[in-house]
Amino acid sequence: MEKRVRLRFAPSPTGGLHMGGVRTALFCYLFAKKHGGDFILRIEDTDQTRYVNGAEEYIINSLKWCGIEPNEGVGFGDGPHAPYRQSERKELGIYKKYADQLIAGGHAYYAFDTAEELDAMRKRLEAAKVVAPQYNAVTRQTMRNSLTLSEDEVKKLMDAGTPYVIRLKVPRNEEIRFHDIIRGWVVVNSSQVDDKVLLKSDGMPTYHLAHIVDDIEMQVSHAVRGEEWLPSAPSHILIYRYLGLEDKMPLLAHLPLILKPDGNGKLSKRDKSGLPMFPLNWYDERTGESYVGYRESGFFPEAFINMLALLGWNPGGNQEILSKEELINLFTFERVNKSGAKFDPEKTKWFNQQYLRKKTDAELVDLFMPIVKEKGITADAKFVEGVCRLVKEKAHFINEFWDNAVYFFTAPTSYDAEVLKKRLNEQTGNFIKEVVTAYSGLNSFTAVETEATLKATAEKCGLGAGQVMQLFRVSISGVGGGPALFEMIELLGKEEVLNRLQTFIKINSL
Repeated sequence: MEKRVRLRFAPSPTGGLHMGGVRTALFCYLFAKKHGGDFILRIEDTDQTRYVNGAEEYIINSLKWCGIEPNEGVGFGDGPHAPYRQSERKELGIYKKYADQLIAGGHAYYAFDTAEELDAMRKRLEAAKVVAPQYNAVTRQTMRNSLTLSEDEVKKLMDAGTPYVIRLKVPRNEEIRFHDIIRGWVVVNSSQVDDKVLLKSDGMPTYHLAHIVDDIEMQVSHAVRGEEWLPSAPSHILIYRYLGLEDKMPLLAHLPLILKPDGNGKLSKRDKSGLPMFPLNWYDERTGESYVGYRESGFFPEAFINMLALLGWNPGGNQEILSKEELINLFTFERVNKSGAKFDPEKTKWFNQQYLRKKTDAELVDLFMPIVKEKGITADAKFVEGVCRLVKEKAHFINEFWDNAVYFFTAPTSYDAEVLKKRLNEQTGNFIKEVVTAYSGLNSFTAVETEATLKATAEKCGLGAGQVMQLFRVSISGVGGGPALFEMIELLGKEEVLNRLQTFIKINSL
């Protein structure tokens, strides 16, 4: 029987969920949904010294906002493999059982080295010009562990409660091969692999042991993680092998990095692109730093995940705007790039603009009306709908609507000085007064009628429409640019337009 597709997103609660982590979760979600499988949230909290209050709740809320909710795991309901927090699983003795199995098989050992002894070892290696000092098949021979000590010495140390860790015994000069769905076959010599700590002195497993045990026990089919974990993969292959579980090992997929806009290095939470790096607002209690989220910046969640999906993955065509359902249907790990993907702030805003334009005017009213009310304005929903229809093409975000449309709600009392300097003179001033007369006589105040009347009035005054159009716009809105002019004045209505023209004439002493 074919193995059920089960993918896990397993973040550490050591801070806010960065957009790179969200992308990992998104790819897991898309693949699981495409194959009718499970998407699991597991919290890897083995490093209790770095635990941050509120981080777990933040992770859950972020996934919910993005619309990529797991069907199993922390915050989303227990399945047959609960609990899903590693700290809770540790209390059940799950990890020690596997560590003991590795010890019994001669593939792991006890190490009693103190922090001072480890530091001294590193300094010796650095003095010997070793580029990357590590605890490995060579250096372990000079350290205090169960490979260099007698059985009696080891027993005495353990009986005395001497702190120890359990380390993986990596073979010397052996080729380690593994297959990655994205990168193909990877070959590493074991001389480049250190003896990873598997179980810490407090009995808590490290990531290297814990995620393997959990993936096996939770029957995970695909293990997806960032490229930064690729150097650790050979150690993980050995652990599966030494446990006799290679046939149950998940398929591996190491995702490419998200790069800075200039392509120079990995995107970080402190990137200066001007756009958020976190899905939701995040306050780091350790540093006192606050980070603005995509949600609070006005992004639609569907635009955010559409953008993220295309950072390192190619759907195989020119279409860029893809619904969640389309992403699910198209997604494959084979189309994930090996090389890093550059984050493009302007393209990210473009994605939101496209989703904004897809909203109906009625939907936009629901989103914009709270801002209008917040400004102390009481406006008819039909009028606000007309405003949304006119200003949406120029905006990337709903929160830009007010700045682009303020003159619809409050008549201007000041006017674009550059336009006045360039366009206002005795002849054009007379034209404005003539427009008041002409518009006063209109029975139909549609865009078609007002445009025809303005052009006829300009001709009557010996002017071309191009000479007066921008000045006329400024007299109505106060600014030199904006949406379709005659649709704008149709929406404002005859009485309001005439009042504004009269005010312009008075303020400018025409």
